[in-house]
Amino acid sequence: MLPKPEEKLDPRVKRTRNLILSAFESLLAEKGFESITVQDVTDRAQVNRATFYAHFPDKYALLDYFVSQLFWQEIEKRTLNACHYTPENLKSLILAVCEFLAAMHSGCAQPHQQFESLVEGTIKNQIFELLTLWLKQTKTKISTEIPATVATWAIYGLASHYSHSKKRPALEKFVDEALPLVAVNLEQFA
Repeated sequence: MLPKPEEKLDPRVKRTRNLILSAFESLLAEKGFESITVQDVTDRAQVNRATFYAHFPDKYALLDYFVSQLFWQEIEKRTLNACHYTPENLKSLILAVCEFLAAMHSGCAQPHQQFESLVEGTIKNQIFELLTLWLKQTKTKISTEIPATVATWAIYGLASHYSHSKKRPALEKFVDEALPLVAVNLEQFA
């Protein structure tokens, strides 16, 4: 699901949430998701456990929120949330996902299977929702669910391949080669 705007939150709630997120981010860089406990986060953020649980039910919800917010900032930075489907916007989305996953892998001390699976689910949901939004703007009578699903998996799969590559090609070159493979699923909406 696309992140909800937080402008209406009380400033104290925003400040506390930011303390928790900042503590979580620094812990991820130090020791990896699997070994982080709620107590680690609360100690680092200097908040009590009740405060943590007022914001997040557990560390998995915190990770989901953290990744959602970071990824959505990338989307907003490129104004992809305010545009429609074009091959050029699709290319920008693929670039954003590749860069985001590469940064996530380098910013986490020990990215394990569980961490990667949780990140994958969060990012794929956001890609799917963004593509669905773009495709519905074309006012087509064609169902958008299957093309958006195929494109979502292709984009994430390509970005995952790129971020795990030992010898990464130049990002622009990689995306230029990948773009036609993703765009073929969406040509009917152009």
